[in-house]
Amino acid sequence: MSTRIFAPPVDVSPLIRFSRWSLLFAGIAYGAFWNSRFTKKEAALKPILEKEKAERDAFLAAQKLKTAEEEKAALEALSQPSK
Repeated sequence: MSTRIFAPPVDVSPLIRFSRWSLLFAGIAYGAFWNSRFTKKEAALKPILEKEKAERDAFLAAQKLKTAEEEKAALEALSQPSK
């Protein structure tokens, strides 16, 4: 097993270091801004979505009941003895 000897670390320019940190904080601020914007938008849509969900759930429950009745009628028709 060979051992590698690495070169000593290079000093990074203060301008590059400042640019990296500035861009990092700018990205965090940008993300926080858009997150708050989308959060407000979703909060405004929440009552509408809840209303639509209630309507959709009622429709699906009615469809399920209708399907169950149709299946019950079909099973009863199949269980009748043939003449």
